[in-house]
Amino acid sequence: MEFSNSLLHWYLQNKRDLPWRNTNNPYPIWLSEIMLQQTRVAQGMPYFLSFMEAFPTVFDLAKADEEQVLKLWQGLGYYSRARNMHKTAQIIAFDLNGNFPNNYNDLLKLKGIGEYTAAAIASFAFNEVVPVVDGNVYRVLARYFDVETDIASSSARKEFTALAKELIPNDNPALFNQAIMEFGALQCVPKNPNCDVCIFNSSCAALQKKKVAELPVKLKKTKVTNKYFNYLIFLDDSETTLINKRTEKGIWHNLYEFPIIETENEMDFDVLSKLVHENYSDLEIKDISIYNENQIIHKLSHQKLHINFYKVEVSKKLNNGIELDSLRNYPFPIVIYNFIEKYSI
Repeated sequence: MEFSNSLLHWYLQNKRDLPWRNTNNPYPIWLSEIMLQQTRVAQGMPYFLSFMEAFPTVFDLAKADEEQVLKLWQGLGYYSRARNMHKTAQIIAFDLNGNFPNNYNDLLKLKGIGEYTAAAIASFAFNEVVPVVDGNVYRVLARYFDVETDIASSSARKEFTALAKELIPNDNPALFNQAIMEFGALQCVPKNPNCDVCIFNSSCAALQKKKVAELPVKLKKTKVTNKYFNYLIFLDDSETTLINKRTEKGIWHNLYEFPIIETENEMDFDVLSKLVHENYSDLEIKDISIYNENQIIHKLSHQKLHINFYKVEVSKKLNNGIELDSLRNYPFPIVIYNFIEKYSI
């Protein structure tokens, strides 16, 4: 088909040189695909290189301690990806003798691998004729064919996958999948694409109908809740502090943080101070002060966190206290890690 041929020709002239594209080894392909979920290539690349250096094979990743994996992942967000990736590495290494499943259906059975990632690995590593449908592909197909289906709807993936299936060449599925994703990433971008230089500007339905800015349609908005995190940095006379591991399910599972007072509404300093004195009276609190002048806003996909850090000086020696110098050895959410760096904690 003319669409596929033009797309492949464009790709061979414009593709980025990315390390996971120079191999059909499923391990780095899988690693890159997990990392690039919800993440731009420019942000994900340093993490990919760090992981490949620290864990050059799936056996190395499987044998690693989860804290080491989370520490390397620090800053990439969506930490469940890292935990699932680690568990999947253990299954592949220890149960499957290091061999990745070589087809879409079996790849889907692994933890953390959904339809998109399974299709990507099956296509790129094993040349299976299965279309990859991600945000870039939704956008390219919606615009080119003027598809008004809401991409957040339950029927969208099935419809767009069927459309991509009609276009994918049986003799080169991997190249086609790479090409259409790259085209969406570099040319058919979400906002203000340069349609004047687009290879499809004479055949793109959205361009002809002046609907480029309207497509793809995405109606469902994720409801964002506000939460208020008040972190307490306890310091005793020996300059040791307290940290906890977040063991409950939810954001930042198995990452570390300082003791926290979490609320649904903003808490003023006097109320917080009273609460700290009541809850931690056994530590003989000397003074409480705030580190950050302005509240720190940290946006997640479904939550908006309003964060303050408080210095709490105590007379009593902290039980299980850790030295400030050792804080950098622990995996923290990036917003806490940045605080530690900024204030030289």
